[in-house]
Amino acid sequence: MARQQPKRALDEYEAKRDFTTTPEPAGAESSTGDGESRFVVQEHHARSLHWDLRLEHDGVLASWAVPKGIPPDPGENHLAVHTEDHPLEYLDFHGEIPDGEYGAGTMTIWDHGTYDLHEWSDKKVTVTLHGERVRGRHALFRTRGKNWMIHRMDPPDDPDRVAPPRDVKPMFATLTDRVPEGDDWSLEMKWDGVRALVLVQGGRAQATSRNGKDITAGYPELRVLGEALGATEVLLDGELVAIDDAGHPSFQRLQRRMHVRDEAAVRRLARQVPVVYMVFDLLWLDGRTVTELTYDDRRRLLERLELAGRSWQTPAVSVGGGGAALATSEELGFEGVVAKRRSSRYEPGRRSPAWRKIKHHLRQELVVGGWLPGKGGREGRLGALLIGYYDGDELRYAGKVGTGFTADELDRLGRLLAPLARDRSPFTGTGVPRDARFVEPELVADVRFTGWTDGGRVRAPAYLGLRDDKEPREVEREG
Repeated sequence: MARQQPKRALDEYEAKRDFTTTPEPAGAESSTGDGESRFVVQEHHARSLHWDLRLEHDGVLASWAVPKGIPPDPGENHLAVHTEDHPLEYLDFHGEIPDGEYGAGTMTIWDHGTYDLHEWSDKKVTVTLHGERVRGRHALFRTRGKNWMIHRMDPPDDPDRVAPPRDVKPMFATLTDRVPEGDDWSLEMKWDGVRALVLVQGGRAQATSRNGKDITAGYPELRVLGEALGATEVLLDGELVAIDDAGHPSFQRLQRRMHVRDEAAVRRLARQVPVVYMVFDLLWLDGRTVTELTYDDRRRLLERLELAGRSWQTPAVSVGGGGAALATSEELGFEGVVAKRRSSRYEPGRRSPAWRKIKHHLRQELVVGGWLPGKGGREGRLGALLIGYYDGDELRYAGKVGTGFTADELDRLGRLLAPLARDRSPFTGTGVPRDARFVEPELVADVRFTGWTDGGRVRAPAYLGLRDDKEPREVEREG
């Protein structure tokens, strides 16, 4: 009977690879070292972005895949998945692992150096890393099977580091009818989309709407943005926009993406109605809050990130020339422009005069408080929505909107309004039609109109769609 060969540390590594195809080193176990224990952290753009931490130990590299990278702060632990040992030659490896091979994707060296060993067992490893980017004492501890956690034991290298702001709302612009002139102002196109704050940490992007809802699952395009930024940590402000066949931003087109939660439907619509994240500001960068910096300084930081991809862009801005920018926006089919005072700071959650929006057509969100039955061709369906805005605790009646609906949207609105039915009007004031059907004021509609009457009604309104990124109580009259 043949004698069974003893298991080697690199058997699993070698079994997973075809060294006639992959450029990875075949390597060999080493029984000697140079007296210093080395480590490497590799950024690995494989099926999903992660970082590989490899520690020289017993003639090989003990390895862990860390999906969110090495934690910079002792207040957070990151998952670390124990993988097969690698040869010492992997300390210097970088390159492209071809498709079809184990770990296919781009591998780059993110950091390297030496480490001091304090403890090594099957359940816990404690080391002090001396790298160019990662320094200090860290502990790896096993939780279950191959799953470990990595914890930073020392304070952050940067004593001024702060965590990203949570539960923060974006800064808003004040509506005005005149574009400011002069070099004190920066001009941007006004994007007709959904406002979103996007936090990127550990190569993962999380999107939050302006009313604090997590909308990440609805926009899978942002996953690639997180991977593109890699180890850069940032809280971005921008607008999710759908582009129509003419190359113009289209809120109506974006409607198809806004209310979808089913994962399969989201993937299908992402192919049919792709969105682009138009980034125009940032609030936090690599452990520093930057809201107190001027707009110009924040813009410079944003441009250094070089955000330009298939599903994300940093749109160009212009200084001065407000009238020309407004004319250009109309020619290109934009909703208007936003003027931002270049010396202004970022004011989260505030509608500030330092940011001013100028629109070609009046438009705002209004609360749906009821509806009118249809007549003629709309018999048995919705005929018009009854809309209003909040003035303190009172929902002021602002009129009815009966145009801008597709047949599918009429059916959808009927389904949404049915469970919201109520007996009494939610509106204050007079003028509500006698045959009105009332609903709980929980839906917010985007409405375009030509002006306001002296009685507080909208003139010639047209329905553009529902919004799920603004709470009804936040809807106030803008003009």
